[in-house]
Amino acid sequence: MGTTKICIERAEYVGGLVLHLFFSDGTSRRVDFEPFILANPHPQYNRYIEPKNFKKFTIENGNVVWGKNWDMIFPLMQLYNGIVA
Repeated sequence: MGTTKICIERAEYVGGLVLHLFFSDGTSRRVDFEPFILANPHPQYNRYIEPKNFKKFTIENGNVVWGKNWDMIFPLMQLYNGIVA
């Protein structure tokens, strides 16, 4: 019996710093990234405090990422569980 790799198939901007993520197994989650970004000030993250920049995410290799060099990316299972830390 093989294992199924879960990935993000699509993501929708909800508002503020929140995305609604849709996973390959049919699960969907709303994830609020604001607490993480505010609690972890870093030049790579700070630009995404602005919703206009936060909305510029892409889906690459089954994960949601920000920036050309993946400035911000989170472990997939954290996103699947709806919590970023």
